Amino acid sequence: MTTDLLKIRNLHASINDTKIIKGLDLSVKSGEIHAIMGKNGSGKSTLAKVIAGHPNYNITQGSIQFKNSNLNKMSAEERSLAGVFLAFQYPVEIPGVSNADFLRLAYNSKQKTLNRPELDPLTFFELINKKIKNIEMNPSFLTRDLNEGFSGGEKKKNEILQMLLLESQLCILDETDSGLDIDALKIISNNINNLMTNEKSVVIITHYQRILEYIIPDYVHIMKDGKIIHTGDSTIAKKLEKYGYDSFFTI
Repeated sequence: MTTDLLKIRNLHASINDTKIIKGLDLSVKSGEIHAIMGKNGSGKSTLAKVIAGHPNYNITQGSIQFKNSNLNKMSAEERSLAGVFLAFQYPVEIPGVSNADFLRLAYNSKQKTLNRPELDPLTFFELINKKIKNIEMNPSFLTRDLNEGFSGGEKKKNEILQMLLLESQLCILDETDSGLDIDALKIISNNINNLMTNEKSVVIITHYQRILEYIIPDYVHIMKDGKIIHTGDSTIAKKLEKYGYDSFFTI
């Protein structure tokens, strides 16, 4: 039986007093895949950051419910530990912090929250090496500083590695397909599909239909001016690719 994992009602959000999200509603049930599409500036990436708890964005009205808990006042760390994961559109480089140390700290923080035993470096290394094989990523990336010198595709693979490791219930992918060649896109898509269970959900934010050829969404939402203006099935993405936003909707 599916349940509401994410429920957003009349959400308004701004940054530096500039309103970006303007009365948005969205419901995501467990086991569902949702795609959010729209032109540049429609508010897609802002929505992702607001759900994840980015401190620069202010919720001025409305609510975000996750597993029946109100996220509005929770920090980004608290939301992550509760089961919300955001794969960034532009993953940042953090010199001086090894990828392996970052991943182990994130994993053990989640384990501690769940009252499960934390892993020592050797045991964690065995675990992460199994995960890294799934995304066909060179193990040498574990010893390098976090995202430093990584290509765009390597950074995106590293985000998916974090997603697989943390096993979050709600995974928001903000233009994960950008900068990927076709082989990397297939690998990442396969891992996202394999991640899905009846308890987990994925929200894909994208400009393009191509990732939706490999990950078939249950629903496609079109955003404009900070709102979802249309919702339909996966066929909408193909129509948008062919006709564009302006010709497909008269709004």
